[in-house]
Amino acid sequence: MRFHIGTSGWMYRHWRDVFYPGDVPQREHLEYYAERFATVEINASFYRLQERDVFEDWAEAVPGDFLFAVKGSRYLTHMKRLREPAEPVSRLMDRAGGLGKRMGPILLQLHPNMKYAPDRLRETLAAFGKDVRVAVEPRHSSWYTDELYQLLREHNAALCAADQGEEFAVPVVRTADWSYVRFHGGHDTPESCYTRDGLRARARELVDKLDGARDVFVYFNNDGHGCALRDAARFAELMEEAGGTPSRVPGEMGQATLS
Repeated sequence: MRFHIGTSGWMYRHWRDVFYPGDVPQREHLEYYAERFATVEINASFYRLQERDVFEDWAEAVPGDFLFAVKGSRYLTHMKRLREPAEPVSRLMDRAGGLGKRMGPILLQLHPNMKYAPDRLRETLAAFGKDVRVAVEPRHSSWYTDELYQLLREHNAALCAADQGEEFAVPVVRTADWSYVRFHGGHDTPESCYTRDGLRARARELVDKLDGARDVFVYFNNDGHGCALRDAARFAELMEEAGGTPSRVPGEMGQATLS
């Protein structure tokens, strides 16, 4: 089982000197990041969908083994709430298609108060087609049913396992031959970092419950203080200990490097 481990985004000013050397200009941050990690989740696309040439530039800045996950626009997930998905899905794929072979899965993070809407989700997944890997992160408890899991299996779509305070708030259920995991923040110091024991437990749980998945995409969204960077590197070490195969990451960043 291959675990692609990275962070949610790379463009954070407060990562300068924590991760990015002061003499590396911001325009070269992606290249610097991609020399150390093999994947990243594009978070900015949720707030404003970039033009195709921006995605093309990003693809040119990374090595051949690098993959981008793309967070779908909030226009589709939060404003339209998956209604009439054909046009926003087409626009997303046309622009993100600029990533070419560097494009990994698409993430659809739903509004926290959006209740289970199977017909809308089914139409949305169909709009992406069979060749696009789509992960769905519901945030209302009404979604977590066997009916949802079956719907996702029919489209080889992944239920995104997401945590809340070092425990998974979304059930860890494999619904495809791949999976997707997001870490939103832990209880260590500095605030939002994870404890080593918490990460070790999550690594073991994922190896156990996602058995049979070929690829698992794992992203740390706890960017404060550079925690995501340290925790992603640490998680790769613990994942290997648990029996998974992690993608390349930089050497573990110690506690002293975090501000």
